[in-house]
Amino acid sequence: MTTFDVPVASVVEPRARFRDLVGSEWLKLWSLRSTGWSLLLGALVVVAFNFGTAWDHYRYWLQYDEGSRAAFVANDMALRDAFTYNATLVLILASAAMGAVAVVGEYGSGLIRTTFTAVPARGALMVAKVLVVAVAQAGFGAVVALGSFWSTQAMLSARGIGLPITHPGAGRVVVASALLAPVCAVAGTAIGALLRKGAVSIVGSVVLLLLLPAVLSDRRRLTAVLAHATPLHAWQRLADAGPPAEELFPWSAGGAWLVFALWALGGAAVTVLAVRGRDQ
Repeated sequence: MTTFDVPVASVVEPRARFRDLVGSEWLKLWSLRSTGWSLLLGALVVVAFNFGTAWDHYRYWLQYDEGSRAAFVANDMALRDAFTYNATLVLILASAAMGAVAVVGEYGSGLIRTTFTAVPARGALMVAKVLVVAVAQAGFGAVVALGSFWSTQAMLSARGIGLPITHPGAGRVVVASALLAPVCAVAGTAIGALLRKGAVSIVGSVVLLLLLPAVLSDRRRLTAVLAHATPLHAWQRLADAGPPAEELFPWSAGGAWLVFALWALGGAAVTVLAVRGRDQ
């Protein structure tokens, strides 16, 4: 009797479609209770900072002299209440932390090994993760920016000094403040992919996005150029209201928008390359 070898058909699993990866990352992000609570808390704190500044101007408006009140109106200072510097610092920290945690959370739990086993295409997986984080933070930024603008201008309108969103420069303040959130979140994913430790990544985000821009002086060309290349200073340039500030090295709003775009693209690229270039 002759025995014949019967070939066994190999089963090849289909590659995961990109939209499936996006759906999976979306479910992972929102399955965490901390996601919703952190976004809600961050939104409340940011809006509260802005509203508090507008409340101070409303409360003490009648105590200002005529010259101060006239300058406030003439220089569109109500736009500075729409999104304040302190609120921006909170927004940057909250967004960058969420971006970092979205990456390092899987490393801390060990889930990343299962994820890479199920989806060997690490590049596509991380692109999906970055996209999901960016979309979530874009929504967060839009809600916070619009909520801050509406609440502060409604408060100031009670004194007749609030501005509509159609006022020149108002739309740019809202859009720049909204986009700052996804830009910093993507930067956070890059820091998380490089450092892979939760606390260390958050500290790294604070140093890179908050402390470094604060210590860079605009009195020298080199440090001024470096400062202009940070998201915080780009936001300041776009959200600037009032009389033009005296700058030794002035730069354009177009340059600030470019900084936003480069940080978003660069952060996404670093996130993908950092994961593809290491074993786990």
